[in-house]
Amino acid sequence: MSDPRTALVAAGYDAMIDTWESWKARITDDPRDEWCDELVTRLPRGARVVELGCGGGTPETQLLAERFRLTGVDLSPEQLRRARQRVPGAAFLHADFTELELEPGSVDAVASFYAFNHVPRELLAGLFARVHGWLAPGGLFLTTLGASDTPGWTGDFLGAPSYFSGFEPDTNRGLLVDAGFELLRDEVVTIREPEGDARFHWVLAGR
Repeated sequence: MSDPRTALVAAGYDAMIDTWESWKARITDDPRDEWCDELVTRLPRGARVVELGCGGGTPETQLLAERFRLTGVDLSPEQLRRARQRVPGAAFLHADFTELELEPGSVDAVASFYAFNHVPRELLAGLFARVHGWLAPGGLFLTTLGASDTPGWTGDFLGAPSYFSGFEPDTNRGLLVDAGFELLRDEVVTIREPEGDARFHWVLAGR
């Protein structure tokens, strides 16, 4: 991990994974199940799927592993240790997905839940282009993006240092279209986190 912002995120999740799992369980209006289900319905069983920022083996990861040939990617060793225990049917890779290289056309879908808002926003254009290249024709990209103009924020998140960054939704849309994606579903969703309301930009895009 050559970027210190990436290293900060990795160390943060290692340190506060128990706190994060308890915090996440208190959010009752998270739409991730709905969006994951939509991805699942659009893919044939056995499709090749990569989950970026897979975390510690969430229900979404478990569902994707049950239906598809799943590879989870995360930069937190502790998250991956838990994911391997909870989801033994998937393959897992310890890597910074902002630097990940996969073979062109080698996967049918890429999914990511609440991980791209940790990516320095100046890296998004290039990362979207690489994801587009990994996908086979007709492949799908499901992601949650930031929904505010955040050049870069470093501070405490659930008791550990972390980093967040992002663009407004219109900029996100433009970057995805410029990378070659067709936007199939595109919504800004507000959820109630324990500290208050938070907005995220959900996108399902096709190659």
